[in-house]
Amino acid sequence: QVQLEESGGGLVQAGGSLRLSCAASGRTFSVYAVGWFRQAPGKEREFVSVVGWSGGSTFNAESVKGRFTISRDSAKNTVYLQMNSLKPEDTAVYYCAAVRSPSSRSLYWRVGEYDYWGQGTQVTVSS
Repeated sequence: QVQLEESGGGLVQAGGSLRLSCAASGRTFSVYAVGWFRQAPGKEREFVSVVGWSGGSTFNAESVKGRFTISRDSAKNTVYLQMNSLKPEDTAVYYCAAVRSPSSRSLYWRVGEYDYWGQGTQVTVSS
């Protein structure tokens, strides 16, 4: 069983930065891939970024490439999403999610592939 808790959301002006954190509980978290998703009002939840076990494998959605960076600190059981050059269209509730994966290079970007979800944190980017 894994429990996830996001933090770090808030209100920022366009062009600004935020760092989201996803803190996890569970002894076996080190064998879980962790993804970030977001959901804007009236829209479906969409994939943002994912990191594998070791942190060495990552994948970003095209809409955030070059602006967002995902990383993980295994000692702290925490995954981060550094968001730079934020745009108003990045406004959404951001969720982290985890799925036990067979290898450190396994990455997932579909909502249905994840087993555990956090409650979400609101990110609002003003123009």
